[in-house]
Amino acid sequence: MNLKLNTPVKGNYKKVMAAFDLSLFEALKPPFGKMEIVEFTGSKKGDRVHIRFLSPIKADWISDIVADKTTDNMALFVDKGVKLPWPLVAWTHRHIVEKVDDNNSIIIDDITFTASNFILSLMMYPAILMGFYPRKKIYQDYFKNLVL
Repeated sequence: MNLKLNTPVKGNYKKVMAAFDLSLFEALKPPFGKMEIVEFTGSKKGDRVHIRFLSPIKADWISDIVADKTTDNMALFVDKGVKLPWPLVAWTHRHIVEKVDDNNSIIIDDITFTASNFILSLMMYPAILMGFYPRKKIYQDYFKNLVL
């Protein structure tokens, strides 16, 4: 399954991408449930993100950053799940920041996931959408208030 969310934000695309750090990751935590960040080494190839959900489920989620790239009109990094909570069996999240102009960008969350079967994948779609849709407002507020 694929989910793609586009969010316009203030800021130069390179500076927006550079702000994908622990502070932004903390701001993006879902408002429901409890989780802790066990490890966050960054958003460059070779880095790792490890979060532990404490409620309503108990599970670890580990993703490795497998790619990063910057061009004249976009920047991206890709995280790939290496340990996922059931029922997920595959996860790839492309974090893309496209240049609109010198002071505006679009953040694209391009997520591809698979659960243990097609029915579970269909059932996961609304849950993942509900988990990621609030990021749109968080991104806009975060970058509006961040001096870039």
